[in-house]
Amino acid sequence: MSPLVPASSIEQARRALGQRLREIRLDAGITARALAALCGWHESKCSRIEHGRMTPSDGDLRAWTLHCGVPGRAADLIATARGIDGMYVEWRRLERAGLRQAQESVRPLFERTRRFRIYQSWVIPGLLQTEAYSTAVLNTIVSLRGVHDDVAEAVAVRMARQNILRSKDHRFAILVEEWVLRTVIGDVDTMGAQLGHLVQVALLPSVSLGVIPMGARRGAGWPVESFTVYDDEQVNVELVSAHLTVTQPHEVAMYGQTFADLAALARYGGNARRLIGAAIQALG
Repeated sequence: MSPLVPASSIEQARRALGQRLREIRLDAGITARALAALCGWHESKCSRIEHGRMTPSDGDLRAWTLHCGVPGRAADLIATARGIDGMYVEWRRLERAGLRQAQESVRPLFERTRRFRIYQSWVIPGLLQTEAYSTAVLNTIVSLRGVHDDVAEAVAVRMARQNILRSKDHRFAILVEEWVLRTVIGDVDTMGAQLGHLVQVALLPSVSLGVIPMGARRGAGWPVESFTVYDDEQVNVELVSAHLTVTQPHEVAMYGQTFADLAALARYGGNARRLIGAAIQALG
């Protein structure tokens, strides 16, 4: 299986917005060249917008709707365009107000989601992290990205969010690659405590923890970027440089199938605990 290409969600959303704008222009009986002239644009700009090759700005949309005689539709179109821009957000932009705010921003999403499917190929998932491990992870982010250092506050938000694991109406299917267990974050003591905590939290009724062993024969379950599926409505993807939101139903379904393929490779229960135990022993 080749890596997913989630950027197609953004491309499809741009094309859909462009189609709406083209229909507005045609209903107004205005040619693309005439509209561009009225707006003071290069004549190719209307074509680029209508074909989804660029996302129009707020000003572009106000001008488009004004000259097409439907200024009342501008607000809805602006909200749609801003949503497209929000699908792909650089970590630097997301975290510019601090890590605490970035942690708090996902609270509404977590509160309305009932079924979580989480795959991690980088680190222990945030919902399963200890305070010390989470501190080490976020300190690394501060160092790498040069963001505001409010790690203690961000960790407190993350620890408080873990109360959701004990909620009766939420379910968490979590997959981690075995090499995540073998990658020392912080120091040996931090990692050992984290692995011990992982064993304990996996016993919660709401949690299903699977570990994909190193050396597993890979067919459909090829390692991909870390991602979380929220119900069947949205996927958040962790890229090296950015945070990606996927909402197109067919692409959400692709991630759902990818999760199922990876889950088929994983070890659960006692077998998963043995893999965690081996990682603890490897710490020496």
